[in-house]
Amino acid sequence: MKRLLPSLRAKKRYLAFELISEGSASRSDVVKEIMSSASSLLGDVTASECDIKVLGFEDWKGIIQCSHTKVKETRASLAALTRINGKRATLHILGTSGTVKKVTEKFLQNHRVFEPKIEKKSGTVEESGAGRLSES
Repeated sequence: MKRLLPSLRAKKRYLAFELISEGSASRSDVVKEIMSSASSLLGDVTASECDIKVLGFEDWKGIIQCSHTKVKETRASLAALTRINGKRATLHILGTSGTVKKVTEKFLQNHRVFEPKIEKKSGTVEESGAGRLSES
């Protein structure tokens, strides 16, 4: 069977992301929750049109592949993710690119871990550690 010409292949986009979570999460947990979030927000038909695939996930960072026409829908479904394994979690999108090489170079190498600042009731600002949400 012949391969399709590059002009006839489905175009893809790659999203670099960072997981911010209270607890640890494996790649399979992240994949399951991303697919569940996409199906619940977009519906099964649109979620399948997005063609979401998790290409890699390690050290709280990873790459997601999606259809080039459904990037906005994919980002929305990732923003809707709130829990992984019953623990509070969110995905912070670092950026989008057309190739795995560029998304890795631009967004994942020498990347500083995102640490949200959490204000306590007394008005002091505290930084959480290692890309995880602190309990309040």
